[in-house]
Amino acid sequence: MHKILFVCHGNICRSPMAEFVMKDLVSKAGLDSEFYIESAATSTEEIGNGVYPPARRKLAEHGIGCAGKTARQITAADYRRFDLLIGMDSWNIRNMRAICGGDDEGKIKMLMDYTDRPGDVADPWYTGNFEATWRDVLEGCTALLALFKQL
Repeated sequence: MHKILFVCHGNICRSPMAEFVMKDLVSKAGLDSEFYIESAATSTEEIGNGVYPPARRKLAEHGIGCAGKTARQITAADYRRFDLLIGMDSWNIRNMRAICGGDDEGKIKMLMDYTDRPGDVADPWYTGNFEATWRDVLEGCTALLALFKQL
């Protein structure tokens, strides 16, 4: 079983989009039993809040639901629970390493590093451009799933 945790600052936009896009891709590939996927935040600002409405609408445009998802913060225990902890940007990575006490096993990665366009996933919180975030998340998750299919 592949256990993946997607992480962003608040766990209301990018990381839940990645969580539910990846779940959708995995399901369409018939690989549900091979993956366990969640998302979390590095901050406490949005704990308990649902997915941000524009992010929820963008997922819904593509037939992907996210009902029941509420923001939670990543913990040091998550480092032991998950095989991969995937951040959306370099700030997330820095904060994830601090919360997890480092990255001795090399589990902390950036989503876009699995693509031909390494770097940050577009942050819609500041730009309002959820389409750009959708494209980044879909490209990153598609590339990540392709990597697992090769294993």
